[in-house]
Amino acid sequence: MQKPNPPQMHNAITIAVSSRVLFNMEKEQQIYKQRGVEEYIKYQEEHEQQPFSPGPAFSFVKVRHDQEEDAEKELSTPHCRALEAVNARLRELYPDSEELFDVVLMTNNKAYVGLRLINTINHHQLAIERICMTGGNSPIGYLKAYHANLYLSADPVKVREALEEGIAAATMFTQEKMAEVSEIQLRVAFDGDAVLFSDESERIFKAHGLQKFFEHEKTHENKPLDHGPLKGFLEALGKLQKKFYEKGHRMDCPIRTFLVTARSAASSGIRALKTLRSWGLEIDEALFLAGAPKGPVLEKIRPHIFFDDQMFHVEGAAELGTVACHVPYGISQRVTKKGVMDKDTSPAHE
Repeated sequence: MQKPNPPQMHNAITIAVSSRVLFNMEKEQQIYKQRGVEEYIKYQEEHEQQPFSPGPAFSFVKVRHDQEEDAEKELSTPHCRALEAVNARLRELYPDSEELFDVVLMTNNKAYVGLRLINTINHHQLAIERICMTGGNSPIGYLKAYHANLYLSADPVKVREALEEGIAAATMFTQEKMAEVSEIQLRVAFDGDAVLFSDESERIFKAHGLQKFFEHEKTHENKPLDHGPLKGFLEALGKLQKKFYEKGHRMDCPIRTFLVTARSAASSGIRALKTLRSWGLEIDEALFLAGAPKGPVLEKIRPHIFFDDQMFHVEGAAELGTVACHVPYGISQRVTKKGVMDKDTSPAHE
């Protein structure tokens, strides 16, 4: 089967992923920390033909099969990849469309180490043609050159740098449990405040308490919230969804979006929904939890990826198998009791 041409960068929705979230490189990272860069490079070269196992971003790029399949069967299996499933449907409806998902691997490894990464990409048959290897330098400066709509990394420092550059970004963590996800529909879940929206309302809550927060939202319910760091990514998803809607595929669209927020529907949900409407954005499902834990709801949704600004919700979702990402933005940034946010802030090879 002939590979389709990769999407054009200026038209594609580009997901930039670091090597340490696409693949499991925990062992190699420990070698780098404990034995230094030269031993790290030597180890990578010696294991060049040994592919990495999947990391937390893997299901976002490619849905895993329950059983091992030969290469020919995997290539012919429809909808075996999350992003590729969307691309395949788009190509059916719009043969000449260049508005497709594209994945770029970003790594600050040297090119010698990159050979193992390329071998791993080929082993898992991932649709990744663009790789940025920066040889020890930060890849953040290249994100805009690659027209990145979203950057996923295991390094919170790099994620913050990307956010400061105005690029949607989030930190991903290796987790023990990962739930099975849909093979025919890409599902993306967002928190509201400090993710899709600004942290304006959270600041009121932190400074003046819950009652003042409710009063503020009621008096400002017709004033749209300012945008948060991931609004642009939701816009990009919505742009693709509309292409399916225009062809009569609203009910079986292969992209589904979710707002999963701690807001109460009656007390503060109106402003959130009116804000989305003012932006011209649709959200498929809105779940207002009134402060309840998000993990059980996300376990039911089974999104490929979930974004939240509070580590409490990220950890709770991850414990139940959801691939949850932390967006280090806004007033609610706190180090958890486990120290998750700061456990790996040393220079990293991604």
